[in-house]
Amino acid sequence: MTIVDDRILEYIYEHEHGSPTEMKREGPIRYSRGYISERCQKLADHGLLKPVGNGVYTITERGERYLEGGLDTHVDRPDNSPEVSQPEETSLGDESDESV
Repeated sequence: MTIVDDRILEYIYEHEHGSPTEMKREGPIRYSRGYISERCQKLADHGLLKPVGNGVYTITERGERYLEGGLDTHVDRPDNSPEVSQPEETSLGDESDESV
């Protein structure tokens, strides 16, 4: 997880939904719309956000659990993901490795 991931989840939790464009324009996220979009997709891939269409996302129960401190993204994996042998593969870190 990166600091921007936390800000994205917090924004969407507080606003019930959001798009990268809205977060760039209205939120405290000081990154490009493209980078915010990339992180939203990564969060959705890991079950923390749900895309609802037109670039808009909502937070999932898993995302809410993360914000409440009840989920360790380095250990816990999405319920619908395949078994993972190493915790690093479930990390949402900003590595260039495409295995995440």
